[in-house]
Amino acid sequence: MSGIASFEGTTIICVRSAPGSDKKCVAMAGDGQVTLGSQIVKANARKVRRLYNRSVLAGFAGSTADAMTLLERFESRLEECKGDLMKSAVALVKEWRLDKALRRLEAVMLVADLKEVLMLSGSGDIIEPDGEIASIGSGGGYALAAARALREGTDWSPSRIAKRAIEITSDICIYTDNVVTLEVLGDE
Repeated sequence: MSGIASFEGTTIICVRSAPGSDKKCVAMAGDGQVTLGSQIVKANARKVRRLYNRSVLAGFAGSTADAMTLLERFESRLEECKGDLMKSAVALVKEWRLDKALRRLEAVMLVADLKEVLMLSGSGDIIEPDGEIASIGSGGGYALAAARALREGTDWSPSRIAKRAIEITSDICIYTDNVVTLEVLGDE
């Protein structure tokens, strides 16, 4: 995506129920690898979290400390906005762009609830991706391609597609491992 920076060290994928499906479901998966320079320093980091009474999913890519700061800020915005994803995203991105300290943070977030999926960046982007699949991070393009192919070629659930997309990406992207964190909202 133009305007969304790609950071080495992670892959996050979000898959929603297929159009026309009787069930409402959104699944988000991320790998567990944390890289410092050319060294893997952690293999089981949790880069996908449940927020706001477990009704919102958030995944992050970029500098770990920066991403954790943004995750905490986003969670605060969710509380202030009573779980409204778009209002929370707008409040976070506004703060991210205007605050001198936050402006230097290098991270991208993918957030979702049962109604929408949004990509957030420090350059002020709030992007609602086309379709039911979105990804961020260094392996995001690989995961997106894998998930789209699985969506078209199988009748798999969103969670199975998301998990397998991360596993496929881990075979291609050196900054992505196959330790998968998976969170699911709704019914599969």
